[in-house]
Amino acid sequence: MFQYMAFWLWDFLGHLHPLAVHFPVALLLFAAVLELFTLKNFNSKLRSGIDALLAAGALGAVISAAFGWLLSLDGDYSGSVLVLHQWIGVATAALSLLTLFFLYQIRNRAKFGQVKVYRGLLFSTAIGISVAGHFGANLTHGGDFLTSTLPWSKDYKTGGSDNFNLAALESDTTKLTKKQEIELNTEVRAILAHNCYKCHGAEKVKGDLRLDGKHVAFKGGENGPVIVPGNPLESEIFKRITLPADHKDVMPSKGKKLAEKDIQIVRFWIEKGAPWPDDGTKENVFRVAKLEPRNPVLPALSNNLSNPVDLWTNQYFAKNNTKWPSLVDDRTYLRRIYLDIVGLLPSTTELESFLKDTRPDKRALWVKKLLSLDNDYALHWLSFWNDALRNDYSGTGYITGGRFNITDWLYKSLKENKPYNQFVKELISPSEESKGFIEGIKWRGVVNASQRTEMQAAQNVSQVFLGLNLKCASCHNSFISDLKLEDAYAFANIFADTTLEINRCDKPTGKYVDARMLWKELGTIDSKAPIKEKRKQLAENLVKPEDGRLYRTIVNRIWAQLMGRGLVEPVDVMDNEPWSQDLLDWMAFNFVANKSDLKELIYQITTSKTYQLPSVGFKEVAQVSNPNYKFKGMVRKRMSAEQFTDAVSSVVTPVFADSNIRYRPQIQPSFIRASMVANNSFLTALGRPNRETVATSRDSQANLLQALELTNGWRFNSVLKSGAEHWKANFKNTDLLIRDIYLKTLGRAPVDSELKIAKQALGKSPGVDAIQDLFWAIVLLPEFQIIY
Repeated sequence: MFQYMAFWLWDFLGHLHPLAVHFPVALLLFAAVLELFTLKNFNSKLRSGIDALLAAGALGAVISAAFGWLLSLDGDYSGSVLVLHQWIGVATAALSLLTLFFLYQIRNRAKFGQVKVYRGLLFSTAIGISVAGHFGANLTHGGDFLTSTLPWSKDYKTGGSDNFNLAALESDTTKLTKKQEIELNTEVRAILAHNCYKCHGAEKVKGDLRLDGKHVAFKGGENGPVIVPGNPLESEIFKRITLPADHKDVMPSKGKKLAEKDIQIVRFWIEKGAPWPDDGTKENVFRVAKLEPRNPVLPALSNNLSNPVDLWTNQYFAKNNTKWPSLVDDRTYLRRIYLDIVGLLPSTTELESFLKDTRPDKRALWVKKLLSLDNDYALHWLSFWNDALRNDYSGTGYITGGRFNITDWLYKSLKENKPYNQFVKELISPSEESKGFIEGIKWRGVVNASQRTEMQAAQNVSQVFLGLNLKCASCHNSFISDLKLEDAYAFANIFADTTLEINRCDKPTGKYVDARMLWKELGTIDSKAPIKEKRKQLAENLVKPEDGRLYRTIVNRIWAQLMGRGLVEPVDVMDNEPWSQDLLDWMAFNFVANKSDLKELIYQITTSKTYQLPSVGFKEVAQVSNPNYKFKGMVRKRMSAEQFTDAVSSVVTPVFADSNIRYRPQIQPSFIRASMVANNSFLTALGRPNRETVATSRDSQANLLQALELTNGWRFNSVLKSGAEHWKANFKNTDLLIRDIYLKTLGRAPVDSELKIAKQALGKSPGVDAIQDLFWAIVLLPEFQIIY
């Protein structure tokens, strides 16, 4: 009886550790802060308070350390993090007692040297208790508790299952295909990783249950199996995740109940037999796109189609029983190519000239005309590449020398239409001008192993040029692809001065791997060569015509930029299946044959009847990236932040001044293009990223921040006001003013009802405020903001 009571008591006291530990943390840290105010006078009026805090804090540290040792005996916590937390906690408790002892030794006869030692001990105690608390938080909440909220972190959560179409699988009563099983299992593993690994992973094995691998997951925990394939109601894991949020056995614990959609995905997965590809099999579990280039035979000419893009689209339409819609009118097409190629609205003169042009091939001729505007073309596409190459004019690292600007090199490269293979080579094997992308960002302070500049380079190169996500594999073997941790480190070693030690989940393993390509078919890397030579070898290997993946990736990115959606979606996951493999392969092969000419690629797409189809809208964004997506035409899209800003500037006022200008080319436009302006609250609200990480797509959905900027933002309103003043000074006739505003903004005259409303709003003698309001109302119309 005594032994049972003793065990119960120790268990109870151990579980008091989370309660007890917060007292010494607060008291000792507060004592250290107050000590800073006594640096000039040790015996200040704060001394008695510091003494009391230190005494209570030291006692609390000893008690919480004892309770923590009792808690560790129940077996719920294990691993190296626990060991670190324990020893640092014990050491900190001992250090606090030593600090307290030393304080009372010198209390009434303080000497300068002794005071320095005491303060050193006190500040060391404060640091120690902070570090111990950090590892304790890792045990309780997981190592990604803080980092998962940071967009540049590998742990950042983006709601992985939002685009997973469970309804489509549920409606299919037949057996799941292998592809569907892999998709379903990937979603389940993502749910487990984000919600369960903190307590049931390699670092913490609560209840003797691990869920981070197939065999350990099906083995179960101390009470037996938790997954019964085919029977969710008998599966302990499903029982736990469906308990009420306040139930003591609900999983995940800590009040973080799974979203209903995630619960249904787990339920469906178990119902379908809990498919889980074997760990470490030689056969690829996930789809891997072919590396080598392919030149499929073009379909036969038909229906007056000559552009190869249209021949492939025609074949796709025939296969999917889709009829060719009528092409867009001249006004829509001209506006579309102007915004897509040079990022500007056509002027009323240009629109009138185009509408009067009777040449049968006028659309192709006008595309050539726009592509010949080297400066405007470069200024527009600069935004696209700034995002992808995370180049900006201000931000993290530029002041400290931990980041380098490549704007001058990039602008010149785009203006001269540098061949893409040469463009890639100069970024990977860089000059002083182009080294900013490959150098990565040197973050201040300590960073995890997967964010070293060498690993950043590997991640960025693989993402931008190969459409491959290396970030997951930079920490552990990927559960979203077949990439292994060793693959990531081997690739990162190409960018390293010395061979990097492999870190698994930020823990050194004592293992090393030589530098090598991600695909051995592309060649080798001399691991012993200097870093400059290794980069040169990588650049030469990547741009080989044999690297079909490099050229498919850029073709897919340009297609997505012009058409609103990639042939492969998302554009950073090139192992996904395209809606037309033949079209993608042919375009990539032809792109290489045309000397990697980006303008020629844009010309081929924008002169196709496929590009000239009416735009298609979707009620939900998720439908755009749905695996069952069917192509019918360009996806309707909003103007980018830069396009909208430039459009407003060109229409409303002849000059758009901004004090944040950071870079200005030699040729001066009539107003400063938004791509040249440092990021600000207005551009951010409209979707421009901070560019501290690679951004290959932008969110075009309207949000509250945009609404605030477009209604009360001083930048936007000041431009509208200055424009209104200019228009008031130049237009005395109200009808002419309204007509000209409509022509410049929407490319058409106002209809009678619009003219009537506008005249009522302006009055007989329109003031600046009234004109400003009219501008505001028109530029916020979907007709102005949307690229149809």
